[in-house]
Amino acid sequence: MRVLVVEDDREVAGLLRKGLMQEQHIVDLAHDGAEGLSQAEQGNHDVIVLDVMLPEIDGLEIAERLRRGGIATPILMLTARDALSDRLRGFDAGADDYLAKPFSFEELMARLRAITRRGQQVEEDRLVVGDLMLDRRAHEVTRAGKRLALSPKEYALLEYLMRNEGQALSRTLILERVWDYSFDSFANVVDATIRRLRKAVDEGFDKQLIQTVRGVGYKIRG
Repeated sequence: MRVLVVEDDREVAGLLRKGLMQEQHIVDLAHDGAEGLSQAEQGNHDVIVLDVMLPEIDGLEIAERLRRGGIATPILMLTARDALSDRLRGFDAGADDYLAKPFSFEELMARLRAITRRGQQVEEDRLVVGDLMLDRRAHEVTRAGKRLALSPKEYALLEYLMRNEGQALSRTLILERVWDYSFDSFANVVDATIRRLRKAVDEGFDKQLIQTVRGVGYKIRG
């Protein structure tokens, strides 16, 4: 599991990093809100441990920005304030759980396991890359809230790309997984479908999510 810890108290951040690494997790640290938001927006983490009181941008605003931007990474919010009103503000901002300081590391780990399990259950029905969302139950795709019209094969290809976000996928692999073909001579079918998918997904947006990986194939990244 890859964990982003956003905590301005360097001693607390160091202890969290040490404990999480001992549990065989990969840990990224950010010591202020701006750095934390920048790292979190990349969407490379399985869970975020987010302090409320941070310099530059506080944790509540970070959570709100992430949720508005379509980032669904589970968030465990840390705070020295444990009043009901504070907890409700955290949940309203988009936190999945709330842990008051001081806390035991064992409780933190239990809460992280719980919210990542919930996130995995949601992920089965909904895939999110940046502001692009694929809802498997409704069989709908939206970008920035706008519904996209896709053919069945375009939908299947997009789902495969989103399930492998950030990974370069070869045309041959895409053919095998989406078309059940295994011959390079059909690679132009992939290229043609990608062109149509790009028009549906990226046209009119500054950020292009579907990317060509020269000499390999394609990938999607938020």
